[in-house]
Amino acid sequence: MANSPLAPLADRLRAVSGDLTRTVEKRLSDITERSASTHGFVSVDPELALRRARFLDSVPTDQRGRLHGLVLPIKDLMTVAGFPCSYGSVTRTEMPPETDLWAAQLLKAGIIIPGKTQTSEMGMTAYCEPVGMPAVANPLWPGRTPGGSSGGAAAAVALGLADVAHASDGGGSIRVPAAATGTVGVKPPHDSSGGSPTAQGFITRSVADAAFVFGVSPVRRSLRIGVLVEPLHGDGAVSPVMVSTVCTVADRLSDLGHRVHEVSRPYGERPFAAFADVLASRSIHIPGPASDIIEWLRERGSALSESRRAEAVADFDAVLQTILSAWDIDVLLSPTLAHDPPEIGHFSRLEPPENFAEQTRWTPWATLFNMTGGAAVNVPVAVAGRPPVGVQLGSVRASFGELLGVASQVHP
Repeated sequence: MANSPLAPLADRLRAVSGDLTRTVEKRLSDITERSASTHGFVSVDPELALRRARFLDSVPTDQRGRLHGLVLPIKDLMTVAGFPCSYGSVTRTEMPPETDLWAAQLLKAGIIIPGKTQTSEMGMTAYCEPVGMPAVANPLWPGRTPGGSSGGAAAAVALGLADVAHASDGGGSIRVPAAATGTVGVKPPHDSSGGSPTAQGFITRSVADAAFVFGVSPVRRSLRIGVLVEPLHGDGAVSPVMVSTVCTVADRLSDLGHRVHEVSRPYGERPFAAFADVLASRSIHIPGPASDIIEWLRERGSALSESRRAEAVADFDAVLQTILSAWDIDVLLSPTLAHDPPEIGHFSRLEPPENFAEQTRWTPWATLFNMTGGAAVNVPVAVAGRPPVGVQLGSVRASFGELLGVASQVHP
């Protein structure tokens, strides 16, 4: 599974660079021998993948990209020419003529796309039950959700079907499924100004792999680390195992020379109310028939006045300065999830307002870094007698390299 020791990704790529076709054939076989609900993919195209592998095998060594030969699936919210894009709903499936610029840059670096990984409808929920398609299974917790919206990416990496999978994060959608499946999920720093919560990132099997694919060198130095186990958003409770695991990690980091202390909630209910209204406002632009939760968000967004929308964006944008004023720290350490993953269907069976509130109770820390734009990473921590527990490290003042450096001290 995801926590087994691995050679550095750069070394693994060099080892297979001479025969990518065979490598891709093995990956495709591993994927297709599993059911659609298990492997995490919504579409796989062996012909495209093998054609790409043969092309890359022909590229002269001195002209190869940095990620030459990396088999890397793309989340099914991002368009890739030649692959259908379903946006988490069978009713939305289309064949896009062009490749998104972000995916195109990865292709330029030398990746091979075997297929698209499953997501929740329009990436709008913290679970992964796409409309009209099988719910994605959690390989770590049978019968339970793998989280979302990048649930397919997390499942694929947890199963070893990919070393790295593209994911996106507008409210925890990388870190939540990583925590639910025992993988590493990194939301990089992004410009969140103007109420922009979403960043593109990756789910991997190690922090070292994440650093490599981002092209960032981890920096290890003594940092000021704040510890918060109280829910930041919502009105839920936190499982004792989540609290104890964070405390164990805090002690380990203190022993390594970091200055660790507890911090308190820096604000009240207003910032998350702003996040919710920004999300609802953005949902207005989702076209066509939709599931109950999407329709509820659209209706909620449409009911907001222009003045409230502007106020929500201003409150959203003010969160960074609020936490900089409240916390004299470089990194925040918290649980990623308030409790273990619930069963598939737990959230979707609820009426939309309670569904949204329950998702918030499960993921009460994630959206902070979508509002501040700070980088944040989930790392799995081994706990005796049970699957690993995900802890979140988020940048308040630390650079991206410094954040990955401290994360690598928790999980290689």
